[in-house]
Amino acid sequence: MVTQERAERTRQRLLQAAAAEFSLYGYGGTSLQRISAAAGVTMGALTFHFPTKLALAEAVHAHGSALTRTAVARAHDGDGRRLQQVIAITHVLARLLHEEATVRAAGRLTRERTLDQGDWHDCWLPRVRELLEQASKERELRPGVDPQVMALLTHYLVSGLEEAARPDGGCPEHRHTLGAVWDLVLAGVADPAQLGPRTRGAAR
Repeated sequence: MVTQERAERTRQRLLQAAAAEFSLYGYGGTSLQRISAAAGVTMGALTFHFPTKLALAEAVHAHGSALTRTAVARAHDGDGRRLQQVIAITHVLARLLHEEATVRAAGRLTRERTLDQGDWHDCWLPRVRELLEQASKERELRPGVDPQVMALLTHYLVSGLEEAARPDGGCPEHRHTLGAVWDLVLAGVADPAQLGPRTRGAAR
């Protein structure tokens, strides 16, 4: 049992060290030697847990994706409005990208198309599309506003959050302006009668 616990701790250290590398340098610029040094383990221990850099990238992507799916599934807004739930999801993603290296790495590995399977955006974008379709049917959106265009806009917004969350992104406070951005968007697309007293979502 002690050996298994020690092995799991080593694996988690490697995942976190690798996530920091992948998120900062991308797949091509990531060094297994730097990962082993940052994790405080030998190269032999690294390759025991992850035989190749690709296997390590897949494990980091899977971990970041799992964190994202869990957080998005829990994201909700108390008043039950679909648009507010979409906003809450973007706040959750902003927090994850800021706090979780594996989530940042999963996003970057997806952008680089490093892995044959797995797209980080699939962890949240289908739910956003579903909510926006429901918002359209329930007339939370103004007549003529295409929910798929809104989904694309949300995709672009999260892509901006990904860029800002990078250690070299140059705008660490970008996530704190997310509510103001949504205020501007909702002024143009939402039915004012459906907005209620809040427009910025529950997650901060």
